[in-house]
Amino acid sequence: MLKVLLVSGSPRAEGNTKTALNQVLKGIQVKEPQAEVALLDLGKMKLSGCTNCDACKENGENCVIPDEGALLTDKLEEADVVIIGTPVYYWGMTAQLKTAIDRLYAKEEQLRQQKKKLGFLAIGAASVEDVQYKMIADQFKCIGDYFGWSLVFNKAISAFETGDLAKNSAQLQELEALGQAV
Repeated sequence: MLKVLLVSGSPRAEGNTKTALNQVLKGIQVKEPQAEVALLDLGKMKLSGCTNCDACKENGENCVIPDEGALLTDKLEEADVVIIGTPVYYWGMTAQLKTAIDRLYAKEEQLRQQKKKLGFLAIGAASVEDVQYKMIADQFKCIGDYFGWSLVFNKAISAFETGDLAKNSAQLQELEALGQAV
């Protein structure tokens, strides 16, 4: 059975990022109705930054920081497909998402041995031609390459106000099609 992990890097409970992830999920469920799906909302999780103490390397690749980092890495380890969405904040991904990515250090050897599909969504106020989307896309390409995961899509979306994406039926259809193509 296909296991899909959706990761929302938005600090907001609802918004364009969650709308985009839900549309991709809708497409996945059309193609794979039996898929097992989990959503991690980083804005609701308690995650501390990696301190590079290397205790995880002496502790069976388990981080010693007492927060929800283990939940994050366990869910990621179980997934076949990982879809990550982030709003664009000051030319980059959110602090919540960067913190989560840094915490992958604990399990990097295990994660590098797993072949996963990776999809990435960056949603910002600027037009999709803006350099900020390329900077984020390049970073996710590097992350995918490092882990040896297949980057199946890397999509930039322009949506300024909360709810703008939900009003754009063409964009919603395109996101659903991305999910079906996974």
